[in-house]
Amino acid sequence: MRELLRCLRGPILLLLDNASTHKGAPVEQVLEKHRRLRVEYFPPYAPQLNPDEGVWSLAKRESANSCPGNADELMEDVVGDIDGIRNSPRKLRGCIAQSELSLSLR
Repeated sequence: MRELLRCLRGPILLLLDNASTHKGAPVEQVLEKHRRLRVEYFPPYAPQLNPDEGVWSLAKRESANSCPGNADELMEDVVGDIDGIRNSPRKLRGCIAQSELSLSLR
């Protein structure tokens, strides 16, 4: 959240799933201190709305044919796949477009 606040100007709407790491005192403290940041949570049990599901789907597809020799190699593959998606605006837009969230943003 602090990185978003540092890099982006103006109001920020952050969409999050209901993971416990996205709630609690640390999150509340940032939200109280920075009024231009607003958080909306996806409804529980609605993965079809969450573009992050598309990211994981792409990552699984990209690593489907890999054959890591150990846990460290597996971690390298997963991190590399996620970085490749993170650095591709086309892939990220595709994850948003494939979610039902894109219908509600029109």
